[in-house]
Amino acid sequence: MRIAYFLADPGIGIFGTKGASVHAQEMIRAFRQLGHEVTVYCTKRGNRAGDPSTEAVPSDLRTLPVFEVPVTGAKGAAEREQTVARASARMAALAADGGYDLLYERYSLFSTAGAQLSQRSGAPLVLEVNAPLLAEQAAHRSLHDTTGAMDATLRSVTEAALVSCVSEPVADWVRCLLAPEPQQARPAVMVTPNGVNTDRFTPSAGPGDRFTVGFLGTLKPWHGTESLLEAFASAGAQNRSSWRLEILGDGPRAEQLQSSAVQLGVADQVHFHGALPPEQVPQVLRGWDAGVAPYPAPQPGDTHYFSPLKVYEYMAAGLPTVASAVGELPGLIRHGVTGLLVPGSDISALAEALDELGDSPQRRRAMGAAARSEAEAHHSWGSRAAALLAALPSRAGIQEVRA
Repeated sequence: MRIAYFLADPGIGIFGTKGASVHAQEMIRAFRQLGHEVTVYCTKRGNRAGDPSTEAVPSDLRTLPVFEVPVTGAKGAAEREQTVARASARMAALAADGGYDLLYERYSLFSTAGAQLSQRSGAPLVLEVNAPLLAEQAAHRSLHDTTGAMDATLRSVTEAALVSCVSEPVADWVRCLLAPEPQQARPAVMVTPNGVNTDRFTPSAGPGDRFTVGFLGTLKPWHGTESLLEAFASAGAQNRSSWRLEILGDGPRAEQLQSSAVQLGVADQVHFHGALPPEQVPQVLRGWDAGVAPYPAPQPGDTHYFSPLKVYEYMAAGLPTVASAVGELPGLIRHGVTGLLVPGSDISALAEALDELGDSPQRRRAMGAAARSEAEAHHSWGSRAAALLAALPSRAGIQEVRA
């Protein structure tokens, strides 16, 4: 079948280096591998709109049809919000003659591209929700037109045949939005966690000469990378001076982390890769012995609603994961089997877990092998896409689409 993929979020380039870009590419790749045709409508191709040098186009997606509707020139939050709304309408118009069997949209504030086209064409819409953006935007950024954002969100959610949520807390948020709607008007809601491409991410041939710990992700406060640096510096293993810490990613905390490494006396043992094209990430992970997801403990009233992409990639790369026991991570990492769980924000516990893995190459290899097996058996992007398509409700037009 023919699928239109809408990505109206101006912060995500379809060929960018963020985890969100990887997620979009992998879902598209999975749909194509299942035999479907995909066309993308987005606001930018790379990390910066109109800058081809920031595009990282994977070799297998070079033939992917992409229509770009830039969101540029907006001054201030209010104008930017209006520009996104106009861009989404333009996307729907561009796709109107595509004859699509299925519409797929990554939920973005102020975008109703999928809803608009679904109403016009009758093609079913799958809305992918990765975060409670209304609450997140209000808390961490700026939201000028709250009413417009809510209206667009409700229109997208209620027009969808299926709302695919990255975690159970996100699904609960969507269900709350839908609570006032009549039962018969509510779309199906399912949880589709992140996954991993087990063909791209593969284990290394064997351990290196020294214990190498790695972190993959955007360098933002809620990823807890500062705690990882402190734990790495304070670990008590006898061979800790030979360890290496690699940080793969970029973000607003990059300079602060580099300064912290100097202050902690471990700068010569820490390597900052910066952000790399997704195609280069698997090779870096093959040089690690363990991956870390050191999320802080949630503050009272906060909910850890993420489905960490990095953890699935660690697992597929045959790495044991040291992760904070927050959110849905305790259900993903089996303590002592595929990794180690520690309390969030507990630097001592994190250091002890690193010590445990650093002192036992045999144990970390066994954990890594178990993690790889679980990734292959349960967490491939292909299985995620297949489950999502199978969950489409059997009502007007849907059954024909599946066939």
